[in-house]
Formats: sequence, C-alpha cells, structure tokens
Amino acid sequence: MHTSRRELMAGAAGAGLIGTLPRIASAASGDEAAHALLAGIAEELLTDYPETALGLGIDHGKRIALQSRFADRTRVADDRRKARAGARLGQLRAVDRAALSADVALDLDTTEAAYALAVEGARTMPVGDVAVLNANQSFRNTPYLVSQLGGAYSDLPDLLENKHDVADRSDADAYLARLEAYAAAADGETARIIADGARGAILPTFLIDITSGQLNGIVGQPVAQWGIVQSFAQKCAKAGLPATYAARAAALADARITPALRRQIAAFATLRPRATDTPGLWARPGGDDWYRWLVKAGTTTDRSPDELHALGLEQNRALTAQIDTLLKAQGLRDGSVGERMTALSKRPDLLFADTDPGRAELLAYLNGRIADIRTRLPRAFGTLVPGRLIIKRVPPAIQNGAPNGYAGPGSMDGSQPGIYYINLKSTAIWPRYALPTLCYHEGLPGHIWQGEYSYRLPLIRSLLAFNAYSEGWALYAEQLGDELGAYDGDPLGRIGYLQSMNFRACRLVVDTGIHAKRWTFDQALRWFQANTGMPVGQLTAELQRYCAMPGQACGYKMGHNEINRLRTKAQGALGARYDLKAFDDVVVQTGNVPLTLLERVVDRYIARTA
Repeated sequence: MHTSRRELMAGAAGAGLIGTLPRIASAASGDEAAHALLAGIAEELLTDYPETALGLGIDHGKRIALQSRFADRTRVADDRRKARAGARLGQLRAVDRAALSADVALDLDTTEAAYALAVEGARTMPVGDVAVLNANQSFRNTPYLVSQLGGAYSDLPDLLENKHDVADRSDADAYLARLEAYAAAADGETARIIADGARGAILPTFLIDITSGQLNGIVGQPVAQWGIVQSFAQKCAKAGLPATYAARAAALADARITPALRRQIAAFATLRPRATDTPGLWARPGGDDWYRWLVKAGTTTDRSPDELHALGLEQNRALTAQIDTLLKAQGLRDGSVGERMTALSKRPDLLFADTDPGRAELLAYLNGRIADIRTRLPRAFGTLVPGRLIIKRVPPAIQNGAPNGYAGPGSMDGSQPGIYYINLKSTAIWPRYALPTLCYHEGLPGHIWQGEYSYRLPLIRSLLAFNAYSEGWALYAEQLGDELGAYDGDPLGRIGYLQSMNFRACRLVVDTGIHAKRWTFDQALRWFQANTGMPVGQLTAELQRYCAMPGQACGYKMGHNEINRLRTKAQGALGARYDLKAFDDVVVQTGNVPLTLLERVVDRYIARTA
C-alpha cells in the first residue's frame, strides 16, 4: 500500500512535528542544500539512537550530550520516531534530483529508501522493532522486541564494556548516567513486551525460556562480578579516579538495573502461558503481512517467500553437487553429501578441545587466518583500509542465545577496533575447516573491512545499512577468499567454504519454510541438517535465530547473488578492460545501499570504463 506525500506530511503535522524540522523547497536544487538536509537527518538519528554515536566514537565535542544517554525504548518515544520518519520521507521525496550530482543523488536516494522502508514497516508491523533507521541494529527487524538475540540486557552491556572509554571524571559520570539509562531502557522494553503480547506478538515458548534463562543468569550473579561493573572499575583505576566510582556503579546496578531486569523476567513469565511452540509468523495475528515486510526489509527486493523458497532449493542442489565432487576427491564416497559432511564434522583430528586451552587454540587459529588474508587483499582492492579488528569469545552470560558469529567495525577515528565475536559455548560446532571462511565473512574482507569504507562517506551513509548489501558483501568476501587462493593446499577448507555458501542457500528454504509454509521447528531442523551436514547444535541455534528474527536470514544469498550478477554484467560489458580490483573498489566504496540501487552504481562504472 502506498502512502502519499500529502498523507505523510499531514500525519507529521498532526503530531506537531513539521515545525521542528528544517524546511526544504519542493524544487530544492544543488548539492549544498541536499547535504544540509542529509546532515540534519544524520544528527537527528544520532539523537534518537545515542548508542550509534558511542559505537562510532563520536559522542564528544558538539555531541557531548549524547555521552550520558541511551535511546528511549518506550512506546511513546518509538511513536515519535515513526512520525518523524514519515515527515522526513516527505522532505526527501520533494528534492529535485535533476539538480544534483550523481553521488549526492545516490546519497539522497539511499536515505529515501531507508525511510520508505521504515515507514512501511511501521504501518505493516505495529509491534516489535522496526529497526531500519537504528544503525546499531538495522538488521534486527522483528515482531519480538526482546529475545535471546538481543534487548537492552545484552546490547547495552556490550557497548559499555567495549566502547565507553573513561579518561576523566566527566567520562566516568557519563558512564554512571548510562547505567541509569540502561535500567530505564529495560523498563521501556518491558512495557512494550506486554503491550505487544496483547496483540499476539509473543515469542515461541522455547525462546521465552532461553531469553528468561539469560536474564536470570545475569541477575543471579553478584553485581560486583558483572562485566559492566568490573570493566568500569578497571577503566577508572587506569584513569587515576577514586574507587568510589566503581562502588557507585555497583550500587546503581543493584538498585536500578537488577530490579528492571527482574521486572522483564516477570513480564515473560506472565506471557509464557499464552505462548506456543509454533514458531512461524503465519500463526500470529497479522503474521503473514509482518513476514512479507520482514522479507522485503531483509532482502531489499519484492521477491515473495515462495520465490525465495524455490531459489534456495535450486541453489542448494547446485552447491551440493560441487561439494559432492570435492568429497569424492578426498575419498569420501559413501552416503549422501549431508551424511558425509556430518561425519567429517565429527572427526577428532578436525576439532579443538572443548576446554579453555582448546578455545584459546581456536582463537589463535582465527587470528592466523586473518593475518594470512591481509597479505592477499592488495590483489582484490586498489584502495585499502586498515581493517582494525580483535577477535573475542561471545560473553558466556549470553552465549546460549547469541548467534554463532557476528562482527562490526570499530570507531570512525580508528581508536577502537572492530570486534569479531565467535560463540564458543561448544567447540564441537567448529570443525577446523569451517573457520577460515567465517573469518573472511565477519572480519576481512567482510563486515569489519566493508564498514571502514563507509566512514569515508557522508555521515548519513555511515548510519544507514541494508541487510542484503551487508550480508551479500560478507558472502562475496568469502568468495574472494577462495579466489585469492586461501584454500590452495587446503581442500577441506574449500569444502568448508562451499558448505558455508550452501548453508546460506538453505537459509532461504528454512526461513520461508517456518514462517510461510508452516514447517515445524523439528521439520526445518531435519531438512537443514540433511542438506548441510552441519552439527545439529549449531543448526538448532541458527533456527532459533530465524524464529526470533524472521526474514533477516534471507538477505545473505540474495545480496551475494546480486553482486555476482553485476560482476558478470561488468565482465561482459568491459571485456579486456574489466579489472577485479576496480570492480571491488566500486562495490565496497559505494557503501551500504539497497540492492535496487547497486546496479545504478555498477552501470556508471561500466560507462566510464568502456
């Protein structure tokens, strides 16, 4: 359903917002005016989501007021943000693109696409979180505001521990203010969880249990042992600040945060009797419409769940055939591909010990793969970024519900590295051959690498991300690892890479299977395991993720397919003039865009190179 500009402006005016927004004439022209509009939108987003400024390391100077805040997670605040999004969309659509340079027009169109998606999401899915405009969580659109995957209880401690530096008393005071804001954020979520539950948006029972288990694990630990308290004490000591700061942090955690988390636990306990083990959105009121929008948000295409399901099956068949050939070359001929991969994943010589020394050895192996791929990247990129990163274990307090691996770039000024997290609750889910391609996906030249390029663009472009581009690029990064010879002499590693690609194709099948085709969890798990051969424990956690965050898993292969389609288009159009480094530079330096805009950029590259 289309909302007209008149309707959007009228809605914002009714909320009393238009007067607070800078006006731009409907026939606005010139890059300068467009830059001013986009800069204003960027600052508005930072004000709405101070976590973004913290993560980027820009909550100082003129933005110092953001240093002591977290986003307001109440329904009232969320409604205000949605109304502002509608008003901004009207402004963006009113700008005359003909008066702009190509780059600025792309910045405007990218911003408009994000706001249009957010406005559509607010209209279509009036529960949970339409996170499109929240840079820290733009991929996490979901009808479930808090789950095993995230919420204040997991998002904010990570930022406080890893991003909030303490150099002086003002930094320490801001940290204490953010502890108060953490408690308020949890309470804001709790009220919305209850309200959403009344509309049928209740987590499946098994996810309530995991989420509640993680919350109980936090409040069951003495606050003196909490990471946000211990790390703060260490930061204050390093800055020469008195121990009273750490004592105040512990007191705040005990008096404010613990009760807020207990209230959230109680809310889930109240909702649980009304929950069901049926994971699919088709079983929720309005769930079919929610899922169609979530798929659109996850893929930035208009492909239907049925089309995605069929595409996943097709690509699964093609990748399985490639893996079969490589397995036979290793003398592995008996059983289906899935059965052979399952057996391979259990070989003792390919596993790290499920002990702390074994985990340390696994982390050292990952760092070795990152060091190796660094030496290869100059063959794939003409313009290089530093690619600063550290590899860390997912905190044990949240490992039962956290994804198996995830990452994000560091601060804009380079003072904070990107963090690549790996879930090590069990090393049995990580056979050695599966790890190199994960490094290329999460680290270099994947998420952390790509994110650093975005910092060279106008600020608004660093704040807006589209799941299909982000994850499509990360899969393309895995492909580059193979093309750059990372698996020369490592045939099992190349099998692991193809298994990773097949895993993403299978995501199209099981995500749509659960939410559109009425598959049960067990049905999806059996199909997933039979067609990937990956450890059941790993796939169980993956499916739990798709149940809590529907549609997001569909973006990976869709983005990867599109980047490769455009690469083939460039190769065909340019012939001998085609250069891999030039193509990769174009795609990565463009920054995060919806797939609908990426072809325009590649076409411009082709036109100026031909």
